[in-house]
Amino acid sequence: MKSFFCCAICVLCVCCLCPAQSTEKVLYSFSGGTDGSNPTGKLLRDATGNLYGTTEWGGSEGYGTIFELSPDASGKWTENTIYNFCQSFNGYSCLDGANPKAALIADSHGNLYGTTSLGGGFCAFESEGCGLAFELSPPSLPGGSWSYTQLYAFCQAGNNNCPDGALPYGTLTFSGSGDLVGTTTTGGANQVGGTVFQLAPSEGGWTETVLYSFCSQQVGENCVDGYGPESAVSFDSSGNLYGTTAAGGSSKYFGDGVVFKLSPSGDNWDETVLIAFFNGPKGGTPEGAVNFDAKGDLYSTVSGGGQAGWGGVFQLPRTGTKENIFSFDMTNGAIPLSGVLIDPRNNDLYGTTSAGGTNNLGTVFRIADGKETVLHNFVGIDGSTPSGALIADQYGHLYGTTADGGASSQGVVFEIMP
Repeated sequence: MKSFFCCAICVLCVCCLCPAQSTEKVLYSFSGGTDGSNPTGKLLRDATGNLYGTTEWGGSEGYGTIFELSPDASGKWTENTIYNFCQSFNGYSCLDGANPKAALIADSHGNLYGTTSLGGGFCAFESEGCGLAFELSPPSLPGGSWSYTQLYAFCQAGNNNCPDGALPYGTLTFSGSGDLVGTTTTGGANQVGGTVFQLAPSEGGWTETVLYSFCSQQVGENCVDGYGPESAVSFDSSGNLYGTTAAGGSSKYFGDGVVFKLSPSGDNWDETVLIAFFNGPKGGTPEGAVNFDAKGDLYSTVSGGGQAGWGGVFQLPRTGTKENIFSFDMTNGAIPLSGVLIDPRNNDLYGTTSAGGTNNLGTVFRIADGKETVLHNFVGIDGSTPSGALIADQYGHLYGTTADGGASSQGVVFEIMP
């Protein structure tokens, strides 16, 4: 299902992305009030240039928001909170969800889809609810209200095991048939480890199917097949799924995470661990999503490890072994928490680090031919601690969020201009 939104893909139509000399502009500083606070996910951009995202906290109820930023002809941006979470509260759980960490995706009709990390009703696994998936539909008339629909609430079976998964942190992904595919950080058939799940529309609503439960090869902390996926999954051209887990990968100890591949096999999905990470110069912890270049090579980041222990960027060629492209050393960034944006014409990589740089408040970086250029060092008033991935428009401008900093220290939406 193709979307009229153009931010979630890495294809740039007109020019290369930002060169070394770039200017940062704060499009909006969150106040921490009814407009929300602490945006941690990637932005979504529609065909007219509006930006959409989530805040983990704030809003009218204090449990997060969905926001829209719209530019006018003069370049001024206006923020509109289009949904406040926890409008329905039963005394212990926000029935419509709480604390969204992930980005949004959209279908061809402009409907938005996402997850919340908590809320959804009774859940023995987590007193505030185990999270849910939702849809937000645009108003039928300009200026009207968006319509909220809960698609699925996790761990509603009334037991402590949560076989359907619990606590989704990652962004949803559309399958080729229009189903929604995502991850949960815990739960699953083995009680812990997390899942990759699919939500398919049906006559009675949406039906969830667990495609894979982690810790399936060895129960307990030593999960050789991975433990705790925190990010989205990505499809390749053959319909295989790829993703990362933030732990697991070892039969001897907890492990620092894996890059995995899920391949459809009849009614099941078979998992293959492509990389198992261990802390050290060649290791790290993968927390972000993976992206592919035009050749099918895979790229992502690790938040720890590398030569100096501050994380790095790696490549997994379609035929070959993992290569460490770059290691951060704190002065040029540290602890990247998301994947990278790939310029499809030259394979230059763009991303954020949540720490490091001149002020140890995070950076925006570019890597070309294994060499890094810091495009921006955050100073606080312009944002700090970016944890989400970047998006780009047709002019090569980059857009992102920071979880902290700004005029009220509640996070910002920023633009990096050539």
